[in-house]
Amino acid sequence: MHGSPTSIASSPATAAAPALTERQVADRLGLSVATLRAWRHRRKGPRYVRFGRAVRYLPHDLDDFVRANVVDTRHECSSNRTSANGGPWP
Repeated sequence: MHGSPTSIASSPATAAAPALTERQVADRLGLSVATLRAWRHRRKGPRYVRFGRAVRYLPHDLDDFVRANVVDTRHECSSNRTSANGGPWP
């Protein structure tokens, strides 16, 4: 039933944030479409939805993927190792 309140097409989340194409996601992440395809093949990268042959990404899944891959460089290293020349690297 297309007009039911529980229909996914009428839910506020999908109405406000349409699914993104491979090209849109690649552009947003600064990657190639080939990288996204390779990641899908390896079951890596952001979650996606498949409609037959069409692949789409939901914006909140893309946001979750980006957040999960943030590298925090603000914390100092707890190791005080120095190299032979006195620098911080071995």
